[in-house]
Amino acid sequence: MNESRFADNLMRFCRVLRAAGLPVGPGRTLDAARAAAHVGVRRRDDFYWALHATLVGRRESEAVFDEAFHAFWTMPDLPEALDMAAAAPESAAPRPAPAARRVGEALRAPGRDDPPAEREIVFDSALTASAREVLRKRDFERMSAAEFALAREAAGALARRIAPLPTRRFRPDRRGESIDPRRTLRAQLRSGGALAPPARRRRARRPPPLVLLCDISGSMGRYSRVLLHFAHALAGRRERVHAFVFGTRLTAVTRHLRHRDPDAALDAVVEAVDDWSGGTRIGAALESFNRRWSRRVLGQGAVALLVTDGLDRDAGAGLAAAADRLRRSCRRLIWLNPLLRYEAFEPRAAGVRVLLPRVDSHLPTHDLDSVAALAEALGGARGGLL
Repeated sequence: MNESRFADNLMRFCRVLRAAGLPVGPGRTLDAARAAAHVGVRRRDDFYWALHATLVGRRESEAVFDEAFHAFWTMPDLPEALDMAAAAPESAAPRPAPAARRVGEALRAPGRDDPPAEREIVFDSALTASAREVLRKRDFERMSAAEFALAREAAGALARRIAPLPTRRFRPDRRGESIDPRRTLRAQLRSGGALAPPARRRRARRPPPLVLLCDISGSMGRYSRVLLHFAHALAGRRERVHAFVFGTRLTAVTRHLRHRDPDAALDAVVEAVDDWSGGTRIGAALESFNRRWSRRVLGQGAVALLVTDGLDRDAGAGLAAAADRLRRSCRRLIWLNPLLRYEAFEPRAAGVRVLLPRVDSHLPTHDLDSVAALAEALGGARGGLL
């Protein structure tokens, strides 16, 4: 066996895993090289588990590692095979594994000159709300490696912008603003009653809850996948993130987004939601949220992100009261509107006119690039909206 060639292949395999989203750094790469040299490559199972033990640190990474291992060491043409499977109809080929697209992109040779993908320009030609209630599932495309990295970056930027708030609890602090009587008394008892410097404390600070209310109606269909990937990345970056989707009805998807793998999380959300790309009843959805969920998730200075285009099949009926109550229940109500990116946007729809005076901020969001810029807008406008 050519040792230099094997080392190069192992290094490239580690780069493939890193490009697919696994946290594989130089330390793990060296550990994998030592383990591979120890067990050799004669027995495939031993080689597989040696790399698995050194390169996989989380359960959610197992699917990506397994897909990449079998593709890299046995199927060098997997990227082309995955492309053909993705283009085939569902009846002709089974749905690929959740990590297949990311692994296929990462497996492409670094020196290969792929023609740059032309940016698709999409025009919103139907700015109307659907009056039909469509109960159906949605088949989303698998997440690419670039989208995976950008979603995590955008979620991390937004999480850093949300300033922590003081709580009722205290924590020890030498320069705290108040004296901690219990710790002071305990210190004096330990010293036999002798005088001791007073212990001080400061109020503990904790990031506030973040609540996402995402519209998944027909007019928002092209943005739903992007927003759910962002919600999944945000849930993995900070605690107390609550996600809800609504079309003609409200569905809580917080626990489904707890899957570490974004594609598995999106599959779980698809199974739980029945009204993809149907009509929009914003007032009814917000009223249902206020009645069933607001007291559970909107405490302790929560920030609510309402993601919708404001196109309502009920023409704003009941929306004013529901939005008013939602605004009073949270610290900040921020409306993210994908239609706001158009210069010709005007608040003509009834739902838009009702929502505008009842939100703290109205910002555009339509893709992961705009979501990444959202953190800067939230942190910079008016000295920080969060």
